[in-house]
Amino acid sequence: MLTRNDALQRDDNDPLKHKRNDFSLPDNTIYLDGNSLGPLPKRVEQRCLDVVTKQWGQDLITSWNVHDWIGLPLKVGEKIAPLIGAAPGQVICCDSISVNLFKLLSAALKMAPGRTKIVSETSNFPTDLYMVQGLTEQLGEQHCQLHQVERHQLADAIDTDTAVVMLTQVDFRSGHMLDMQKITQAAHEVGALVIWDLAHSAGAVPVDLDGCNADFAVGCGYKYLNGGPGAPAFVYVATRHQASLRQPLSGWMGHASPFAFDTAYEAAPGIEKMLCGTPSILSMSALDEALDVFRDVTMQQLRAKSVALTEYCLALMQQQGLLQHLKLVSPEQSSDRGSQLAFAHAHGYAICQALIARGIIADFRAPDILRIGFAPLYNRYVDVFDLVDALAAIINSETYLDDGFQRRHKVT
Repeated sequence: MLTRNDALQRDDNDPLKHKRNDFSLPDNTIYLDGNSLGPLPKRVEQRCLDVVTKQWGQDLITSWNVHDWIGLPLKVGEKIAPLIGAAPGQVICCDSISVNLFKLLSAALKMAPGRTKIVSETSNFPTDLYMVQGLTEQLGEQHCQLHQVERHQLADAIDTDTAVVMLTQVDFRSGHMLDMQKITQAAHEVGALVIWDLAHSAGAVPVDLDGCNADFAVGCGYKYLNGGPGAPAFVYVATRHQASLRQPLSGWMGHASPFAFDTAYEAAPGIEKMLCGTPSILSMSALDEALDVFRDVTMQQLRAKSVALTEYCLALMQQQGLLQHLKLVSPEQSSDRGSQLAFAHAHGYAICQALIARGIIADFRAPDILRIGFAPLYNRYVDVFDLVDALAAIINSETYLDDGFQRRHKVT
């Protein structure tokens, strides 16, 4: 019989328990939605204040040099690199996942002459699919064709007609985690390139881009990296591709000498060619500071606690009989899933709202998925115990049927 005292004991023995103090977490709130928006790291508050009042307020335009604003995209990229298994010089922070995908898709198609097929999962995050659809409208189907398949069909779909395989490592709904090394190798065997979306991987699970011989990757800064709402994304380009890659958004910051103001575009020689316009200094500074919470931990430590939290959650739900009502749609084996659990229920949205009313923040994904994120830097075992206790009360009393919980908000 698992008890709340057991949860408190687990927290007391947790080697990562000190990391929770790095975050500003509201009282009487259990936050289990860091896979959508990470909470505020305490150190970011002072950094933002300094950037606004001192750097911008007092030093004005000299801050591009004095405070190295111009170097932030590379600096932040180098902080992200070890979290995703990338050697220096291959990651840069800029734009959004969508924009970075457009750059990479365009560039990868040019690197695969005679091939037009882009393979992706039908269940991939919609923006990834939208980017291919938009590119197809621009180039025409004779140059770009989206080929969507179910997960079990991927191996057969990747063939000698494939230019690019575009996949999200951890599925945003179910948390199912793809085998990056196996899929990348299969694509390379037929001469295809691979773009990995790490939106639900970076900062949550160990990633080894270099070890998997990955080609390209994108990821966002506001989920497990805790960079704040709308934080800039990042892009990875393997060193071996940087010389030949030509991305289509040839903005001045991607120029070899942006302040020469040459009217002819000449791409920067390395990862800086992925830049486009002027970086957003306020949001990038926040992300830069937020990343320092990872300095004294390893991804292996975070993964170990993540697995323990999810397994503990499932054991508690089994104990409460909740798995008879909430269908687990995440893989049963922890090795096959990211740092989240997803459950299907006809009233999944309303159950999520009922939890929020109790101060427990999870989220919902259409059509019927209650999604619970586990961020080992700040989530505790007692949080998980109290979550399951609240879920049992909501399910058993059918509180979720109340009209107030049925009303859909614009953001779900």
